[in-house]
Amino acid sequence: MTSRPFLAVIQYDGGGFAGWQRQPADRTVQAEFEAVLERLMGRKTTATGAGRTDTGVHALGQAVSFAGAARWVSQPADLRRALNALLPHEIWVQQVHVMQPGFDARRSATARRYRYLIGTDEAAASPFRKPYEWALGASRPLQTGTLESAATALVGEHDFRGLAAAGANTTHYRCRVALAHWAPRADGAGMAFTVEADRFLHHMVRFIVGTMVDIALGRRPPADFPRLLAATDNLAASPPAPPQGLYLDAVRYPPDLYAEESTS
Repeated sequence: MTSRPFLAVIQYDGGGFAGWQRQPADRTVQAEFEAVLERLMGRKTTATGAGRTDTGVHALGQAVSFAGAARWVSQPADLRRALNALLPHEIWVQQVHVMQPGFDARRSATARRYRYLIGTDEAAASPFRKPYEWALGASRPLQTGTLESAATALVGEHDFRGLAAAGANTTHYRCRVALAHWAPRADGAGMAFTVEADRFLHHMVRFIVGTMVDIALGRRPPADFPRLLAATDNLAASPPAPPQGLYLDAVRYPPDLYAEESTS
């Protein structure tokens, strides 16, 4: 075999990118990653991301598949080091795995998990925090019980056309949510929302969070949330939450797709 599929688990600061997906003119994570792959593989190499994060959205566990030269199969740790030596400072490869033939980071995924951070103290306005969370501040207290009630309603299978961007390029809007909950952040500076599902639609997490926060601030009644889960369009949804608070946290794959547990 002249090449094998690889999986790179990467982190990136999305503030300086127009999202993951390659664009004709704007700087993107995919284009930066593919430029480095071309140098290392000696040919143009497509990098497929498990999630197409939007402009300003960050990643702690984006999964990227690509066809790598066979010589890297026995030295994935060296490949990881080579990638990190050439990638821009906003992108870091956490792990590299050799995968079974046919692996694809997007199509092979069984679940994706996102996290959304909200700052509810005065220090949320700090320039070291504001680019990485929704800085609501201390003047607008959230009703945390209302947030958790809305999160509980998310679990299960729903048609999310009422809480996703209109005109999404998809054949259906149904997603199966396995996990959804709010919790106080470990630093005590606000709240964190975690949601895991088999798939996500365009802007879906941001629409969900924006609507939940409006309810938790008393701007709209809690009964609106189940209505939106049954809606046939997004006209009644709140504006989506800002992108900088959103993180692609992890992507899950069946264990038998890993050719070996090669990490560094």
